[in-house]
Amino acid sequence: MTTAITVLALPLRAGGSRLERMRQYRLYDALMRLPVLAWGAALVLVSLARLRDWVDTADPALTPFTYGINLAMHLSTIAFCAMIVGAVLLRMRPAARARGLEPRLSALCGSFLATAVVFFPRHELPLPAELASVLLVATGYTLASLALFRLGRSFSIMPEARRLVTSGMYGLVRHPLYLAEELATIGILLQFLSGWTVLLCVAHIAFQLRRIHHEEELLAAIFPEYPAYSARTARLFPGIY
Repeated sequence: MTTAITVLALPLRAGGSRLERMRQYRLYDALMRLPVLAWGAALVLVSLARLRDWVDTADPALTPFTYGINLAMHLSTIAFCAMIVGAVLLRMRPAARARGLEPRLSALCGSFLATAVVFFPRHELPLPAELASVLLVATGYTLASLALFRLGRSFSIMPEARRLVTSGMYGLVRHPLYLAEELATIGILLQFLSGWTVLLCVAHIAFQLRRIHHEEELLAAIFPEYPAYSARTARLFPGIY
């Protein structure tokens, strides 16, 4: 069976060829940053506009708890999107990346497919369900921001290996960022709940699981310490999976 991993740190035979390869990698990495930077910057701007509109139109009858949870949801969303922009700008060049189209498609669909739920009709929810939705979004994006901060310059959308992070939240589970994002996704799904949006999110989760598979395959091939790390940590849920 052929391997799905291509290692970028291998020495090349000729100095000129090596220099040309390095230039190609830098151009490729720069091109890969642009869509994520544009997406992250657009989300920051949209989230700021939504925060302004919410502050201007917030119901005066809201309790301090409800007001605070809603404010935390908006601020955590902005912080997470801004951290994505910063992480993409500052991230290291990859030492290796997965080869082939399917790992890239899975990564893109896992990252962006769930955002399509906002194109479906939004439902007015009873207050308990509204609070649950807002709390899930606020908690998810807060935890995602913490995971992204720990990941630092190793963040990527595509399955790429930069350095192995095993501390903080990554000492408990191997993919805390994805777990946190799913909490936020469930919170958003509640606001647009329908048969179609549920199917969309099921497909999104399937792509995320494929994304996890490709990332773990790549990390195991590049970092000799990864098998020991994966043996003592769960993928997503300690003691379960």
